[in-house]
This record gives sequence, structure tokens and C-alpha cells, in this order.
Amino acid sequence: MSRSLEALMHPRLRTVAAALGVLALLGASGCGDGEGSGGKGGKLDMGIAVANISLNFAHEMVLGAESAASHAEDVDLQAVGPPNTDGPAEVQLFQNLTTTARDGIVLENLDPPIFTRPAARAVDKGIPIVALDTSPTEGSKVNFYVGNDNYALGELMAKEALKRLGDDPKGEVAIGVPNPGTPVLDNRARGIADTLAKEAPNVEIVGPFQTYSDPGQNYSSWSAQVNAHPDALAFLGVGDADSYNLAKIKKQKKGKWLTAGFDVDPKTLDAVEDGSNFVAIDPQHFLKGYLSTAILIDSVRDNDGKLPDGWFLSPGGVVDSSNIAEVIARQKSPEAAYDWYRPTIDKLLGDQDGQLRPLKDAR
Repeated sequence: MSRSLEALMHPRLRTVAAALGVLALLGASGCGDGEGSGGKGGKLDMGIAVANISLNFAHEMVLGAESAASHAEDVDLQAVGPPNTDGPAEVQLFQNLTTTARDGIVLENLDPPIFTRPAARAVDKGIPIVALDTSPTEGSKVNFYVGNDNYALGELMAKEALKRLGDDPKGEVAIGVPNPGTPVLDNRARGIADTLAKEAPNVEIVGPFQTYSDPGQNYSSWSAQVNAHPDALAFLGVGDADSYNLAKIKKQKKGKWLTAGFDVDPKTLDAVEDGSNFVAIDPQHFLKGYLSTAILIDSVRDNDGKLPDGWFLSPGGVVDSSNIAEVIARQKSPEAAYDWYRPTIDKLLGDQDGQLRPLKDAR
């Protein structure tokens, strides 16, 4: 699919198209001679691997990466990912990608331990690897990571909830995590729980419990928790499907509790716009995809493939009634997203040292 055609598609259709494209990507990953230019001036063969190419969070990262590659010119960027969250399937796709994307790969995943050896082997082959959204494990030989402060994003969600719960709230707040054990998600949940415990001592935390990435499983999990805790003050999820499924359940049950989640799936934005969810926490995945790819390209062309060392901190934000129209407009196309993010992109890429933190501090 051409980027010009993809840009005109509604986000939901682009997500479907990306999912359908997985089969083609599986075939393409075994083609070619595996030789990239790896230097200045020539065409670069690069790739991005994501955990679930059909969900919004990963789709946004791919769109950001594609935008950066397009602006850099002469970059052939291949995107791969399973249609559902499946760590072993992504490992195979990543390993296939290393045979064609020899000039560099951006790697996002939700199961870091199983990528330790495959990533190390890729680095040993001379392929620059950037960890995106999930910090790399020790032993992976990946030393550069682009991601949010996810604990702080959890704090942000808790503070937004407390604004709406009034003084000294009393009752249960349930927290859900799609993939327990994934640092990015666990840190968000920990940020929520710690903030509530500190600022609302009479709130009882329920969970975190597993809500699953798959939208169907996610809906069933949240339905069970809502039925088990009908008098809860709030249900807060830290993943993609959490947001729109909580809104759906709230509407069905005419619930009075607060609901919110992460990311900017079109259904999530609808839920914020109609007031079902009080906020969505936006990790700004397009921005992370753009930054990670732009830095990778620059490192290959200008620094012989040597990436920075450390955690490149990428910002996030709140989507609520005050800015929902602006965010909906931003999400209409990759071009609109780039135009919205461009001042931030220019600022962060212009001061890369200022954004670097020790990798051990990533959370």
C-alpha cells in the first residue's frame, strides 16, 4: 500500500489494512540479499518490529516510524508484527527482519526476556537496534531506548482521577494490566497505585489484575471485575483495549463510576468526547516511533551506526474535554500527526543530550 493512499484512510481502516498486511510482510521478510548500505548517502534497509500490529498503540508507532523514514528519504522501512499479541511469533518476525533490514531495526515488544538472545545476535551481526517503548533487558546488548516515564504517566492518571473523586474519597478503585510482567504496563499500574495510596489513604486498591490485550478477552475480564465490584469508585486500565471496553461497559450498565485508560484508539477518543471516560492518558506513540527511527537513521548516516547510550525520554499527556477536538484532528492522518508533533520533534531532536537518562533509570 502506498503511503499516500494510507494517509487518506480512516484510522480504523488503516489498522485493518496493517493487520492484513502481516501475511505480505511475512513473505517479504525472507526476500532480498540481506545487504544494506550501512553508510552515508546510500539507500538504507531498515525495519520496525511491534508486538501487535492490529492494536492502536503499535499502529501509531509504525506510522511515526514511516513518517521519519519518509522525511529522511532513501530509507526502505519494513514493518512487521503479529496480528495478535504473541511474543514467540514476534521473535520469529524479528529474526526474519534481521536478514533484510541490515542497516537498523527499531524493536518494540511486550515480552522483553524472550528477545534478549535474538537482539544480542542481531547486535553481534552489526545491526544497530533501538529499543522502543519497552526497555531492553540486560544481556540483549541493546543500549539505547526511546520511551516514556510510565510510572509518571500512571501518577498522572491517578491525579486526574482524584480531581474528580473529591476530598478524601472512600471506596474501591480497580486497576487492570493487560500483560502483567511487561515493565511499561506494570510501571503505569504502580504509578497509579502509589499515588492513590499516598494522596487518598481511604481508597482501597483492587488489583492490579490481568485484563489481556485481546479486545474480546479484555472486555470479558473487565465485565467480571465490574460485576464483582459494583460499588467501586473507578476502574482504571493501563492498556489500549482497557479504555474503550471500560467505556462500553459503563454505557451498557449506566455506571456512575469513573473509567479511563491509555492510548488514542478512535473508540477511546469517542469515549472521551462523549464523556464516558473522564480522560485518556496519551503516551504519544507516533512521536516515539518517529524519534526512535529518526535517531537510528541519523546514527547510521552520520555516526557509523553508533547509537547514543541511555534512555531517551519521550513525553506523554492527558486527553480530556479541553483538548479532545484537537487530538481527534491530529489523528486523522499521518501528515496531520506530524504537523502537530513537529515543534516537539524539532525540540527533542535538537537537544538529544538533554533527553538522555541512564538506562537503568527507565521505568
